[in-house]
Amino acid sequence: MQGSKVRKQRVSGNRHAAGHASPRLTTELDVRIGVFRQPVMQMPVLVLNASYEPINICGARRALVLVLKGVARTEEEQGAVLHAARVSVAMPSVIRLLEYRRIPHQTRALSRKNILLRDRNSCQYCGIVLTAGELTLDHVIPRSRGGLSTWENLVACCHECNRKKGNQLLHELTDMKLQREPRSFSLHTSRHIMRMIGSADPSWRRYLYFESEPAA
Repeated sequence: MQGSKVRKQRVSGNRHAAGHASPRLTTELDVRIGVFRQPVMQMPVLVLNASYEPINICGARRALVLVLKGVARTEEEQGAVLHAARVSVAMPSVIRLLEYRRIPHQTRALSRKNILLRDRNSCQYCGIVLTAGELTLDHVIPRSRGGLSTWENLVACCHECNRKKGNQLLHELTDMKLQREPRSFSLHTSRHIMRMIGSADPSWRRYLYFESEPAA
């Protein structure tokens, strides 16, 4: 009986060890882009349709998943390399979907993510730029005073300005005003923001400046 238990434990231990032999991507690498240094998995990646039309921006982690699943291919690399136990993977800067996705030319879905992207992660009252987790959404006209959750009434806002504004209207405050008028987030708006974000990455320019568009 005891010998049988020992053999079972050894088999179980070998299976457990084998489970840890699978390669795991390292996610704590840093990459230096120009004078900025930030975690490589948080770097923005430009997403192209199969037709090479720019359609979105995603995080490097999401882009890497799409590439490894065979949904997209890397068109441009960041220069950083993730080292796993048995493989090294170049981090993408631009990826292209392998199958064409029909993108309707209309206003994007109203969501927290798109509001922050439209407002470029900056508080629309004081102008400070923060991470998504450090920002809130503010109703310009408070909901308690009839304000609706629309593109024109929602803005990115830091916690301090949100507390300061409270339940008041802007004309009731002498030291708070909007940095810019909030508008709906159209496909043209998103392309303009892609250009703003990608201006520091030369590899994006060939995909963002291939056509002329009217000024925002």
